[in-house]
Amino acid sequence: MGFSKKAKFKVERDRDRCIDCGVCVRQCANEVHYLDEETKEVKCNATACVNCQRCVELCPTGALAISVAPQQYTNSDSWSVDHMRAIQIQAESGGILLTGMGSDRVMPSYFDRMMLNASQVTNPSIDPLREPMELRTFLGRKPPKLELNAHGEPQNVPPQLEIEVPIMFSAMSFGSISLNAITSLATAATEENTFYNTGEGGLHKDLFKYGKNTITQVASGRFGVNIDYLQAGAAIEIKIGQGAKPGIGGHLPGEKVGADVAQTRMIPLGSDAISPAPHHDIYSIEDLAQLIYSLKEATEYMKPISVKIAAVHNVAAIASGIARAGADIIAIDGYRGGTGATPLRTRDHVGLPIELALAAVDTRLREEGIRQEISLVVGGGIRHSADVVKAIALGADAVYIGTAALIALGCHVCQKCYTGKCNWGIATQTPTLVKRLNPEVGARRAANLLRAWKHEIKEMLGGMGINALESLRGNRLMLRGVGMTDSELRILGIKAAGE
Repeated sequence: MGFSKKAKFKVERDRDRCIDCGVCVRQCANEVHYLDEETKEVKCNATACVNCQRCVELCPTGALAISVAPQQYTNSDSWSVDHMRAIQIQAESGGILLTGMGSDRVMPSYFDRMMLNASQVTNPSIDPLREPMELRTFLGRKPPKLELNAHGEPQNVPPQLEIEVPIMFSAMSFGSISLNAITSLATAATEENTFYNTGEGGLHKDLFKYGKNTITQVASGRFGVNIDYLQAGAAIEIKIGQGAKPGIGGHLPGEKVGADVAQTRMIPLGSDAISPAPHHDIYSIEDLAQLIYSLKEATEYMKPISVKIAAVHNVAAIASGIARAGADIIAIDGYRGGTGATPLRTRDHVGLPIELALAAVDTRLREEGIRQEISLVVGGGIRHSADVVKAIALGADAVYIGTAALIALGCHVCQKCYTGKCNWGIATQTPTLVKRLNPEVGARRAANLLRAWKHEIKEMLGGMGINALESLRGNRLMLRGVGMTDSELRILGIKAAGE
């Protein structure tokens, strides 16, 4: 057994099963396991363990087990072990606490407290295996009236993104995740007729071939942004903020900026890639409008422009301004959104759950009579197909998934992405670790996830007696709240269960 007083996890080794083969030693990028030169036995240093579970899963004899270490301090409601451990770390370092992925803080999930309706006797359900079910979604600005030419074809329609399932892969940059991870998502998006997002890291030369299924992002650091980049994708997203760190810029440590990352981001090799918190050319809605139209001019009005914001307290008013600034799509990232690196306290204490933000924005845009003009995409805590269906019923046109997609690739959510030592080859640029993720296998798994969710969405729609996703969008009568306050029900725009 390897267990230290300061260890967060306990690593147990069954000596009767362990054959000292060294697989765990070779597989652990955090150097938890090591060969004792005197005894010739494999031992471990549990203080370095991040609980990625790779050694457990690859141990040929099943000799390893990892669990949360027993409490080492007196616990209370006000002072948990994690609180005290964090204070000790900061007392030693004098620095901020970093973390990765989404918040693990206990926070009510409104998705979990909303129940969907189902058809019974008077409104028969639909069997999606035997009857057509339409999930196709168009993202972009919609004209006030559809004009048809002499052949009955629509004309003068702004550019649209057409997706077969209302799910896209959210922004994850090359640098924060490996090229193999991005290639996996790009391939899956192509196979399933949806889109992946480059994030703020530019577009690697090997990914230009996936351009028809690519959303290129323009963030405050403008990394990798040039005319070829803007023209390479099917849409452009201006990133103002993200759910895991509202109001915070980005930071990719220099140790993750290898030759390919440096070339793609157009920065010096080994330098820190720091995105400022604000765009230094955007200090008002009018400034945002100027950038939107500059990007439209640069791409000859052939691509929809999206603006991504974090879910914050005045999100409805901000979204209204973005819609009037000329954006075609508004992307809102909620409190539970993931990230490669962020200050722990910002991640856990800033922002709003996506359910409340979405409902507030949809309501505001409807009240102003402009909801039909713009598309809404939401992300941050979308865990399964039921979350997708509920988000659409609350008013979304489509959703972004990030953490769920990475879990499909093999992520074990150890929250140490910022270290660059991802043992599963995802959040790393170390060549020996990157090779652990086979992009063909990753693409198959990500595509399978989309297919599985697509089947489940059809089943749920059929159960509601709905044969087209369009009929569910913003249809909050299909939702009922359980155990919610009157204020929560009012903001979500739904009735209580039993009403």
